[in-house]
Amino acid sequence: MTQLPRDSILNRHHWRVGEFAWLAAAVACYFLFPQYLAFGTSVLVMVLLVLSYDLLLGFSGVLSFGHAAFFGLGAFTAGWLALAGWTEPVSVVLVAGVAAALLAALVGPFLLRLTGLPLLMVTLALGVLVFEAAHKATGITGGDDGLAGIQFAPILGTFEWGLGGSTAYLYVLAWLAVLFVLLKRIVASPFGVMLQGVRENAARMRLIGNRVLPHLTLAYVVSGAVAGMSGALFTQANAFVGLGVLALDTSVDVLVMLVLGGIGSLYGAFIGAPVYMLLKHFSSQWNPYYWMLIIGVLLIAVVLFGRGGLLGILQAAARRLRRGERA
Repeated sequence: MTQLPRDSILNRHHWRVGEFAWLAAAVACYFLFPQYLAFGTSVLVMVLLVLSYDLLLGFSGVLSFGHAAFFGLGAFTAGWLALAGWTEPVSVVLVAGVAAALLAALVGPFLLRLTGLPLLMVTLALGVLVFEAAHKATGITGGDDGLAGIQFAPILGTFEWGLGGSTAYLYVLAWLAVLFVLLKRIVASPFGVMLQGVRENAARMRLIGNRVLPHLTLAYVVSGAVAGMSGALFTQANAFVGLGVLALDTSVDVLVMLVLGGIGSLYGAFIGAPVYMLLKHFSSQWNPYYWMLIIGVLLIAVVLFGRGGLLGILQAAARRLRRGERA
């Protein structure tokens, strides 16, 4: 009996040589730039957050301006647990992910009945409401001062949190590698193909008998859980959490990073987040008032001339190079 060929969409997301080139680059940065490990840890946290958003937008077609709510809930959950005496870091990350997943499961079935502009505006309004509620609840969130004095136990009871940030960097990198493999398995599964079908044409998927809303809700829950875990890692790496994790700017930044890197591949996060944060860091030092102009010009250029973001530009260049070698 001959085996049927695999679907091209499934093959597109199978493991290939070079899948973990980003991991090799991150390890190289650990040795080459030890003075920037704290900044590098922030970059890795944002890469994970952008990965969670790529599952939602790139594979499910759900555009949301409220993704910071899950990131912020995870960050504050980690802070609350630490201040209450629960300082074991790995379990705190898992609990923060569960808290964010529960929030996504609560609001997802209602939000995901909307599409397009109504969905965008409702998620925008909810994100603003969550931020304002956190701002007013000073007894819980600390208000403008945030939650300080957060301390966690050594990782696995062995690795101390040092001032240089080396432990935090490797710890976040390990979480990023594990969750990347998980997300990769999800998008390479029949469930991931179903999500892409919904993204392309939800009405057709309903006509052939697929239940769209439950699949979208599950993707929303997984995306929220990973975003909440990235928020917990942010709190653990910084020993502080403020209202900025819930701000609209965080949701917008994540969207810009994803568009800049490339939507719908998972790998765009590994390009968009570092490029955005490096430009923001160094251009704001050069000129604290016009750094957004530089990012805006780059984003416009990528959207106009680079199909698939910076990742698409690199892939197109690689294809031209291979054709030139064969010619």
